[in-house]
Amino acid sequence: MIGLALALAAVATEASAQAAPVATSRVTPSQVQASTDAALEERLAKDWGLRADEWARYRQVMQGPLGIYSPNLDPLTALGIEARSDEERRRYAELQVQAESKRVGKTLAYQRAYDAAWQRLFPGQQRVSLPGAQAPGAGNKGSGRLAVFVKADCAPCDQRVRQLQAAGSAFDLYMVGSRQDDARIRQWATQAGIDPARVRARTITLNHDAGRWLSLGLPGELPAVAREVNGQWQRQ
Repeated sequence: MIGLALALAAVATEASAQAAPVATSRVTPSQVQASTDAALEERLAKDWGLRADEWARYRQVMQGPLGIYSPNLDPLTALGIEARSDEERRRYAELQVQAESKRVGKTLAYQRAYDAAWQRLFPGQQRVSLPGAQAPGAGNKGSGRLAVFVKADCAPCDQRVRQLQAAGSAFDLYMVGSRQDDARIRQWATQAGIDPARVRARTITLNHDAGRWLSLGLPGELPAVAREVNGQWQRQ
């Protein structure tokens, strides 16, 4: 009897152990997503040289009026505009200068590689400068010669460029609305009768406008011929 009782007790214990719930650790999809988002935010903040609290403030700022008026502002500009002290404003300005210096350096390095590739593949053909490939601090500083702003489907633009070329003027041509398409500028230049030899000699340069015309803030319609005089751009 004692043996039977012990056997029954053992069976009951085993059954109880099998029936007992086992606690498991489960990670929900929302937890995984939250972790991924946090890692991404941390990396983005680091890319801009910002602390986590500064990045959080940038997100907050862009939820307000500034984000509505200027939805595409970069973090440093947004934080600089909404700086709460001179010290903050100075910090973001310095970070932005450093970031711009790096960006322009990379662009210029690629411009050199682009130039070399063009010479290898299409020697002697017209070439335009890549957008944004200008020296640090160049901004809207003039080259000392005329800047000519034109657009497609503009008969007066063609006529003005022909006049300048006939007069032997050296000028930098900027095509507004080029959509960063080199072929579009070359086609326009051919239509306007621009001499390829003068382009190769760089007495005439072909460039994407990339917002330059609007940034000058000059009145009037295109075509526009402008020159920098004592630091101020004036229509000629």
